[in-house]
Amino acid sequence: MSARNGGPMRLQTQRLLIRNYEPRDLDDFYEIFSDPIVMEQCEPAYDREKAAHQLRFFIDRPIAYAVVETRSGKMIGHALFQQMPGEAEGIYEIGWIYNRSFWRRGYAYEASRALIDYGFSRLGLHKVVAETIDPVKSASLMQKLGMKPEGVFRLHTRDNGGKWADVYWYGVLKEDR
Repeated sequence: MSARNGGPMRLQTQRLLIRNYEPRDLDDFYEIFSDPIVMEQCEPAYDREKAAHQLRFFIDRPIAYAVVETRSGKMIGHALFQQMPGEAEGIYEIGWIYNRSFWRRGYAYEASRALIDYGFSRLGLHKVVAETIDPVKSASLMQKLGMKPEGVFRLHTRDNGGKWADVYWYGVLKEDR
């Protein structure tokens, strides 16, 4: 069950299964990433070709995982969980994108909480970090997960409309838990 170095992931929560992506996930993956409202704080919505390309990337390089609602068997979310590029070993980045039909049910919290717990208890991580340009919804979830604000990169990236946006940085240390 080790996700370190791209190994297999299979993590069960009360309502969810977090697992490696599979080719059969394409329709659900496309449903999530083609929705302009879902992608509003990320990047432009994907067409089917880009969705297929990105899914293949995540199958080949498991740094993000499918979040499946166990009751329905539907893949409802995308969970990034990887060694933070360019940082010391033991610092992971977490992120999430969910199908809009499944928002406001606590799924992002449930899956992210499980990944953070797994990272600290099984992988021996030192820190988990996340970033967002959304200072309201994503930041409040980060705080609920026990993450603390670590800084703001002022006007550091462009939003989907091409306007400069702040990037809010959050982190949680193993000893914070």
